[in-house]
Amino acid sequence: MSHASLSVPSSASSRGDAALVAAACRRIEQAETPPTLAALAQAAGLPPHRFHRLFRALTGLTPRAYAQARRRQRAQTALGKPGNDVLQAALEAGFNAPSRFYANAPALLGMPPGRFRAGGAGLRIQFALGQCALGALLVARSPRGLCAIALGDDPEELLRALQQRFVNAELIGGDAEFERWVAQVAGFVEAPRIGLDLPLDIQGTAFQQRVWQALRKIPPGRTASYAEIAAAIGRPKAVRAVAAACAANPLAVAIPCHRVVRSDGGLSGYRWGVARKQALLAREAAPG
Repeated sequence: MSHASLSVPSSASSRGDAALVAAACRRIEQAETPPTLAALAQAAGLPPHRFHRLFRALTGLTPRAYAQARRRQRAQTALGKPGNDVLQAALEAGFNAPSRFYANAPALLGMPPGRFRAGGAGLRIQFALGQCALGALLVARSPRGLCAIALGDDPEELLRALQQRFVNAELIGGDAEFERWVAQVAGFVEAPRIGLDLPLDIQGTAFQQRVWQALRKIPPGRTASYAEIAAAIGRPKAVRAVAAACAANPLAVAIPCHRVVRSDGGLSGYRWGVARKQALLAREAAPG
């Protein structure tokens, strides 16, 4: 099975570009407020349009999206600290006023900060359990889109994992519209080549977001190694971290971590079982 074509720094020039982008990532991560594109480009010594194109090519995200993902991570970490109130969390996340934190929280967290801090209290998550050719299937959506697609042997185990993730949210059965979503997801799992035209609620750290963006660029029928993904996001030494991000993927098949293999092409671990990974790859490799 052939590997996807990914941007891997292989020359001195490419390594220099990767170093510039890595430095820009550090500036974004260390800044209290997101730096402007002009400021990042100036620090890199490049015109803004060229810097923007280079940053996106190596990370899979625009500088603005990377800053948003980093701020999301900081907000989630701050809200999760014992004893932190929303004001303290807002300051630690880089907001100089709680009002701005509240205004940005729906986009960052998918819910108000107080609700996130309470483990999703007040959040309504629609879910459904079913069966597909790969075993038990769980599909769940938040108000923002699909937040979980899980595969397994025991549907009750899949539900328990969802409950642990949204410990204080209200889990409810789906309506007729959601049942159509579930049918579309089930069809997509059966035949990944058809694609999935539904909104996704993808929540993760800045690094996870970069990995998952790279995974979504691997077309059906192709694979990439963990090392190639690490190189594609500008972190060639972060192979283990890439594997961990794949293992944390909450959206089976929609974020195609099953397309990531060892450098020798062999299959490695898969959150939902190596046999399912093999079955998915076989289906995608089949003609038609």
